[in-house]
Amino acid sequence: MNRLLSTSHRCLDVAVDHGVFNEHGFLEGLRDMEGVVAGLVAAGPDAIQMNYGQADVLQRIPGRGKPALVLRLDCGNVYNAQRHSVLFDVLACEGDPVLPAVQLDASCAVVNLLLVAGEPDLHRQTIANISRVRPLCEQYGMPLMIEPLVMKVNETHGGFQVDGDAAKLVPLVRQARELGADLIKADPTDRVEDYAQVIEVALCPVLVRGGGKENVETVLAKAHAYLRQGASGLVYGRNIYQHPNPPRIVRALMGLIHEGWSAEQALASYSAG
Repeated sequence: MNRLLSTSHRCLDVAVDHGVFNEHGFLEGLRDMEGVVAGLVAAGPDAIQMNYGQADVLQRIPGRGKPALVLRLDCGNVYNAQRHSVLFDVLACEGDPVLPAVQLDASCAVVNLLLVAGEPDLHRQTIANISRVRPLCEQYGMPLMIEPLVMKVNETHGGFQVDGDAAKLVPLVRQARELGADLIKADPTDRVEDYAQVIEVALCPVLVRGGGKENVETVLAKAHAYLRQGASGLVYGRNIYQHPNPPRIVRALMGLIHEGWSAEQALASYSAG
């Protein structure tokens, strides 16, 4: 945990684990993983979130100063643009799902806790995954990040989209903690002022999930607002790796998280290049 979180117990985790979800649009910006990881290491976030089949790209890089590894343990189809008749979320390793995180020297493992209206079996599957992973994490001394995610039907573009209703998210966040989360990666609430409820029930560090791609002004303003509500950091993916200049956006977000910048200061740093 000390490798993942700074002395102020804050963190920027850049998620590049999207390829495991079998969605073509997620691969934009991720085709050259060697180049992506090299650029992120140079940019200097606290952590990079990856899958088993790509994590060696980070861990082959020598030296002590590289970002910590957060290893995703599960794989599902809820993120696809096409709505499937059967939704699933399964652990990627049939044997010991946490051992690869230990072997790859990860600082944290992450799994989903999904809640989709009309899909109770998907919720059950993710609880079963957590129930299997949690005691192994304790056995190995591996911190567990749980990602509680409420989703609803996307009537415009197909598939599912984030549901930021605090009345649904807050109890799911508490369930994640009750199931044994050491850290929680949670979606933003529709109303910024509601995020304090998420922090209150989590009883552990909360990192805000970035979600879909937005313009840089919006990204920085939202990030600042949720950090002010008590979040311990951010887990951003497409808003970093699909950005034309990832190091600039990483620097701006790190300033918000670790230096207490305002959204205006972060934007000024970004604009200065």
